[in-house]
Amino acid sequence: MKLIIAMIQPHKLPDVKKALFAADVHKMTVTNVLGCGQQKGFSETYRGVVHEINLLKKVRLEIAVNDNFVDVTVAAIVKGAKTGKIGDGKIFILDLPECIRIRTEEKGSVAIG
Repeated sequence: MKLIIAMIQPHKLPDVKKALFAADVHKMTVTNVLGCGQQKGFSETYRGVVHEINLLKKVRLEIAVNDNFVDVTVAAIVKGAKTGKIGDGKIFILDLPECIRIRTEEKGSVAIG
């Protein structure tokens, strides 16, 4: 079992969801976050005052999958999020030692579904 965490641009979320649904991945958690990477932010002038904005809006996707769905899920995220420009995001893949479905108390890969 793996936990896939992806940081993507907010406007690419519909494309990523469409690609995930096409790959038969329907379970995910989506969170609005702030962060910066290579983009390093930008400067904005408001009423003559320069504001440095170095934390940009991003969307964090968390998807728990069984081992046989890792490559399919990553490919779908890349397909939906890639623009070829700086700021497309990152994907992290972590080992998931345990998963428990609260309703039925199922454990392991059965609980992920």
